Amino acid sequence: MSAAPPCLLPAALGLALAAAVSLGLARFAYALMLPPMRADLGWNYVTAGGMNTLNAAGYLAGALLAPRLFGRHDARALMLAGSLGAALLLALHGATRSDAGLALLRTATGLASAFSFIGGGLLAARLASAAPRRSGLVLGIYYGGVGLGIVASALMVPPLVEAAPARWPLAWFALAAAAALCSVLVAAGTRSLVAPPVPGAPRVAFDAGPFAFGLAGYTMFGLGYIAYMTFIVTLLREQGLSSGRVSAFYALLGVGVLASSWLWAGLLQRHRGGRPLALLNGLLALATLLPVLSAQPLVVYASGALFGSVFLSVVAATTALVRHNLAPAAWPAGIAAFTIVFAAGQIVGPTVVGWIADGSGGLARGFAVSAALLALGSLLASLQRPLPRP
Repeated sequence: MSAAPPCLLPAALGLALAAAVSLGLARFAYALMLPPMRADLGWNYVTAGGMNTLNAAGYLAGALLAPRLFGRHDARALMLAGSLGAALLLALHGATRSDAGLALLRTATGLASAFSFIGGGLLAARLASAAPRRSGLVLGIYYGGVGLGIVASALMVPPLVEAAPARWPLAWFALAAAAALCSVLVAAGTRSLVAPPVPGAPRVAFDAGPFAFGLAGYTMFGLGYIAYMTFIVTLLREQGLSSGRVSAFYALLGVGVLASSWLWAGLLQRHRGGRPLALLNGLLALATLLPVLSAQPLVVYASGALFGSVFLSVVAATTALVRHNLAPAAWPAGIAAFTIVFAAGQIVGPTVVGWIADGSGGLARGFAVSAALLALGSLLASLQRPLPRP
């Protein structure tokens, strides 16, 4: 990439749409799909959570492959391949009712999403380095793009499945169409970005030791946040919230993600250590507890707004941590390492919370455990110190 990007904002917005596909549509829309699919297919919570566990397993596989692939191939090409692949796989979700088939598709979608999201994150980091004074904003816009996918999901899915849960395949087709459109716009918005492999990147190893507390805190984030994003819609429906209020809640959560670009940009820019990760994990713990403590609409909406305005900024915080403390040649390996522990947490989280929810405590107990994990992540991240400047 050139030292001075010609169109900073269009490029950042184009990258944001890649994030909208890889997480907003390909992963988090599953929370809205879960109630009708669970009703129609007769799933228990372990099966429902297991589908997101498999999605996270595919994501982990992609993260493990990322250092080698991104060290040898153009990051933009891999990002676009992942985005278009995710769109195709979402369409195939609507073409099967088999648990085995859906499990395979959720796994493959996670793999495609990893290439799209890691590629976009690497490009965003490079774009941020070319505009140091606006680096926090660039990273915030990229990760905030997930909110676009969440809002789009909230607008598309409920009208298609509310009257007849068995129509859930139509919702997958709608998500696939949105992902395909976004992928085309990503290609157009990022065409000015050239992202060949960084010289020396394949040979640079990531030393995890100095980042141990940051990695541990991020693992707890992966374990804790995913239950909220998997089961929150189901919990609210069980608590008696109407479909309209649930849709409004999910859209508000997405708007919070969009706002996070501006809310936390300064924090990410100022701090080189684990303080941003610690603060954001602590706020997520609070947001996760709120719907357990009260099902009042105002409390629920406060939870969604807070959670949405924070959780993707945790991901941005780890990218900023890598960018602040490592040389550019080590960024692919550093981002991939954080992605791996994040994905590992997501693999365990949905199934464990599903198992807890199938017991006497229900989803409320699962959410309480998730909040405790996030609080532990906050404590661990607070111990992360910046690396000495070279």
